[in-house]
Amino acid sequence: MKVLLYSAAASTFIAGVLHLAIVPMFFAQMSIEVTIFFIVSGMAQLFWIIPTVKRWIIPWYYFGIGGTVILIIMYFIAVPGSGYPISPLDVATETSQIAFVILSIIIIKKTKVEMKPK
Repeated sequence: MKVLLYSAAASTFIAGVLHLAIVPMFFAQMSIEVTIFFIVSGMAQLFWIIPTVKRWIIPWYYFGIGGTVILIIMYFIAVPGSGYPISPLDVATETSQIAFVILSIIIIKKTKVEMKPK
């Protein structure tokens, strides 16, 4: 279980760092709203390491999954959906986020099995 927890935490960490890395890379090209979006989403993903590793109650996992799925959907609408090219940074960010969602679902399922009375 620890491997799952640390893997999920690492995946959200990577996604958060990549979101934050976008800000200085494209600062001159982004509006203030987009800059704030990437800072907030990156910080939220970095924060999400805590509830993931500490195994906070299940709703935290659902909230993390939901927020990450929203970020993934927003990406697919904003970048490939608008005809923009997909960069290696995009692939790394989205792969990390998808990994977080999958790992979090596995953690929830395993936690529910552990909680069942024997």
